[in-house]
Amino acid sequence: MEFKDYYKILGVSASASQDEIKKAYRKLARKYHPDKNKGDSQSEERFKEVNEAYEALKDPEKRKQYDQIKAQVDAGYGFNPGQFGGGGFQGGSVNPEDLAGFSDFFASIFGGGFGGGFSGAEGFHGGRSHRARPRKGQDIQATVKLDLETVAKGGSTRVSFDLGNGERKTLDIKIPAGTTDGRKIRLKGQGGPGMAGGPAGDLILEVQLLPHSRFKVDGKDLTTRVQIEPWKAALGGKVVVPTLDGKVELNIPAGTSSGKKFRLKGKGLGGGDLYAEIMIAVPKTLSPEERKLYEQLRELSTTTATS
Repeated sequence: MEFKDYYKILGVSASASQDEIKKAYRKLARKYHPDKNKGDSQSEERFKEVNEAYEALKDPEKRKQYDQIKAQVDAGYGFNPGQFGGGGFQGGSVNPEDLAGFSDFFASIFGGGFGGGFSGAEGFHGGRSHRARPRKGQDIQATVKLDLETVAKGGSTRVSFDLGNGERKTLDIKIPAGTTDGRKIRLKGQGGPGMAGGPAGDLILEVQLLPHSRFKVDGKDLTTRVQIEPWKAALGGKVVVPTLDGKVELNIPAGTSSGKKFRLKGKGLGGGDLYAEIMIAVPKTLSPEERKLYEQLRELSTTTATS
């Protein structure tokens, strides 16, 4: 079995830092990603090599184990897989099923090697070659930030996310009407690419509502503040209330206090309710005539505010 120089595959030196290894991997993963090289078998093989090299070197313990073998090879001792399967190297750092898609060389080091280090795993008995098992790609989780109007009526938005291998993907997705804050939307097959012919993973989007200038959101319920004049609070009257469907009129009974909430059933988000919170707007400036009338009201009023 031929020794693989993972450093050479990634184009870095054996003394490269973990950050340098990660940057090199991301650059090559973008270059040879199957989505950019459809039908190109050479790019597909290169992509697999790059992923395998990064899998071996990204973890300090695996890298240390690989470096010890590389040092012996560089010293001219050659590479013998049986030397590392259950001998001087403990190869149980990777489960058998996790080796699907990787080469025999990788499995001989990190899977316990040939000759019995893999009990029950096809491809490691009698000198047969390891047959890669299809593996589903990684599920990707991302956040999509939406305004209230979009989630209320439904619509579409564009999202861009990292597939986990340095590659970014952009999708136009549909948002169901009535979507609430924190809801998760699963898009099957839009996640990380599968290995050895396995299906792609899923994309799981968590909805995050952006702050709204008029409405406060609590699940499916909304609250909005409505200002009214002092005389309307005292005498009653009509007030216009904004909703997601347009403006509606609300009857305010006489003697309404500031902070009073009125429920508009079904005017919230996705069948929720809308609460109109009354705020009495006190005039900041008064004309001489208005001041005179307020002073007369003060003299005539029998109402005393209590705390």
